[in-house]
Amino acid sequence: MQLPSSVNCSLQSFHTGLLGRCYRSTCPSRFRMALANHVNLRLSNVSSYATELLEIRAEDPKLHVLVIPGNPGIVSFYTDFVESLYELLRGTASITAIGHISHTRKNWERGRLFSLQEQIDHKLDFIKHELENIQVPILLVGHSIGSYISIEIFRRFPEKVMYCVGLYPFLVLNQNSHWQSMIGKIASSRIVSVALSSIVAVFGLLPRWSSKFIVTKCIGKSWCSTAIEAACDHMLQYHVMRNVLYMAMTEFEKLSEKPDWAFMREKQNNLAFLFGIDDHWGPLSMFEEISKQVPEVGLSIEREGHTHAFCCTEAGSLWVSQYVVSLIKNQKWSPIK
Repeated sequence: MQLPSSVNCSLQSFHTGLLGRCYRSTCPSRFRMALANHVNLRLSNVSSYATELLEIRAEDPKLHVLVIPGNPGIVSFYTDFVESLYELLRGTASITAIGHISHTRKNWERGRLFSLQEQIDHKLDFIKHELENIQVPILLVGHSIGSYISIEIFRRFPEKVMYCVGLYPFLVLNQNSHWQSMIGKIASSRIVSVALSSIVAVFGLLPRWSSKFIVTKCIGKSWCSTAIEAACDHMLQYHVMRNVLYMAMTEFEKLSEKPDWAFMREKQNNLAFLFGIDDHWGPLSMFEEISKQVPEVGLSIEREGHTHAFCCTEAGSLWVSQYVVSLIKNQKWSPIK
């Protein structure tokens, strides 16, 4: 549709890969005031598809951080995380979080379903057209399936991407996960997907207080208000849930293959992954496999009790942003020390 123009550093939860403004900065108040003036949520035309972008522009950036979400790819879930990153980087980097096509409240694409590969191509086109002329290196930060997407972007644009970080990465199917088995069966059945999406859409028709109560009790007991609002605004839509499940189906098909170990070994000094203690999307068995296959890659385990849905809590957004910034600081090319 056309729009107007290594281990040093936990987890569970539904695929936030399938599934804020709670973070309160410790930075000076004048810096927080400046931040408030920079945050921008805008709709952009990327490859003729309506795309939500969450941005913070630095006045004189030395780096551009591109955040690739999991599934659902709703950028509002990452508000706290993006703000935390910007503050901790002290304004030295511009930051963009890009949403997935049709993972937003407005049904811009009239019910069309988009696969994992189409979402990857969408991100490639964004870099090609919107970040083509930037003069600073790009750092990719992918969450869950966004980690896989980020690696594919790195493969396509090795001259533009300086570094790639995978947070609670979903890189290969976990054959031992009952959750993944159940989600795979749901996503692969059109009848079940339509039925589940219809039920979710009914919740979206309820009064706001009622839908917030349901979201909080069912999936967001520990979530901050921003994440609850994002779920109510976007997740409780028929077309969004259908796209979440369809993308999940194509993820499962693609991630039944082995990772591209050769490429990861080639770029091992420019890759880092953060795993959780109890995350079926990025299990510790995958952590161990990466350490064997790509011995020089940066690997860490988060042991603070956060979940796969780190971006939906105040503490998770802050802790993970601190982790990412610590990685940046330790690089020779880092704009901050």
